[in-house]
Amino acid sequence: MGKTTPLVCQYLEKISRTALEKYQGIIREYVAKRHGVYALYRRDRLYYVGLASNLRIRLRHHLRDRHGQSWDQFSVYLTIGDSHIKELESLVLKIVDPPGNKQAGKFGKAENLQTRFGQAIRKLQRQELGELIGGRKRNPPVKPRSTSPKNRKGQPPVLSQYISMPLKLKAKFKNKSITARVLKNGTIRFGGKTYFSPSLAAKAACNRPSCNGWIFWSYERAPGDWVRLDQLRK
Repeated sequence: MGKTTPLVCQYLEKISRTALEKYQGIIREYVAKRHGVYALYRRDRLYYVGLASNLRIRLRHHLRDRHGQSWDQFSVYLTIGDSHIKELESLVLKIVDPPGNKQAGKFGKAENLQTRFGQAIRKLQRQELGELIGGRKRNPPVKPRSTSPKNRKGQPPVLSQYISMPLKLKAKFKNKSITARVLKNGTIRFGGKTYFSPSLAAKAACNRPSCNGWIFWSYERAPGDWVRLDQLRK
């Protein structure tokens, strides 16, 4: 496995405002035209968080803008490129809510789990209520007929016991990207056909006599977070 590129490659923490005013040449050497996130402090308490593609210019600007007299220390966190600094800034704003920031942090592509969390709680509460007042029995409920598909041996799809919603799958084989989709019932759709197990779908995808689908496929656990399908069993 190759080395992971660090999010933060260099940083300066709790540097005096006086140092920024007095030693601009030295500051320029370290942060001029560099991407990153910075923080302003007043008496050791976080006051403001921001991001910039040229940290030196942004810090100099804060010496005389509306924040000019509101901070006495600063920190800078230099990143390699700017692909993550917006989300890093948003993460900090979500957690600490500095008084100098007017806007709250926002995540453009992240899924807010609050709705699903609430649904899970309500489902559990209904089950608990049924147990608490279960003595008041009426006509027994009619057990619904199973709608889960079964293979020729009468077995349900392998993934049906691990999922409750559709999943995206992807794999890479011979430098070619392959995609598939797991339906809510646990079956896998690939190449216009339906498969009852990850390995059968993987076998068809790579055109081999056999293939371990749990290792071959990756699924999107969260937006942008792809992990091996085998993680579902752990």
